[in-house]
Amino acid sequence: MSVSAAAAALAERLGGRDPRVAVTLGSGLGGLASRFGDPTVVPYAELPGWPRPTVEGHAGELVVGSLGGVPAIGLSGRVHMYEGHRPERAAFYVRVLAALGVPALFLSNAAGSIRPDFSPGDLMLIADHIDLIFRNPLIGPAREGEERFPDMSAPYDPEFREAVRGAALESGIVLREGVYAAMAGPSYETPAEIRMLRWFGADAVGMSTVPEVVAARASGIRCVAVSCLTNFAAGVSPEPLRHDEVLETAERVAESFERLVTESVRRIGGLLEG
Repeated sequence: MSVSAAAAALAERLGGRDPRVAVTLGSGLGGLASRFGDPTVVPYAELPGWPRPTVEGHAGELVVGSLGGVPAIGLSGRVHMYEGHRPERAAFYVRVLAALGVPALFLSNAAGSIRPDFSPGDLMLIADHIDLIFRNPLIGPAREGEERFPDMSAPYDPEFREAVRGAALESGIVLREGVYAAMAGPSYETPAEIRMLRWFGADAVGMSTVPEVVAARASGIRCVAVSCLTNFAAGVSPEPLRHDEVLETAERVAESFERLVTESVRRIGGLLEG
């Protein structure tokens, strides 16, 4: 099924609403859906061709309404390439958003901290990324409406990043900032790989986000992203890595993460109107 078919089906469910910001609700941020005003919930299963997540913590539905007073779409769950999806499937929802004319995307994810001074439970604003998945969603025939060779010198919008910093300050939330490295997964990285990533200049590592940002920038969607640092990466701490630890930490910081996203969306909405 094509992006256009999914976009047409979703447009019918919008009821004339014009979302200005989309929010990708990564691990532990699914509760943000409850903060949407006048919500309409649409299961992914009701949208033709929409890939369905299989990972715990990803509900597989979207919510349409308002967040921080801004018309918004919340995407509760994403698919990852380690689930067996091609990069264009991981970026499918981004292309649907572009077809609907959504101008801004706030992405969230769970990540492991490479720095010993960035602790589990911290939130990290992504300043830049390193793509070590090595599979680009733009590979293949050029798509209408997408830039063939998008500039990636500022994949995370400087104005939006400043808005998130301001939201964190107003909300009393400590916000780290750093470089996110994307790996294919699903196995966690080895200590040697983490030493390599540290040498590359990465501050955190995860298994998502970058394919979506690449597709968004090619489509002209402005992006910002925040990682919830749920654990120390391999070798930073002597403790073994466990997925249940990721979920536990994400749940522990969910309330502050939700406040940060809500206030950030309010500020981004103001920038879009200005």
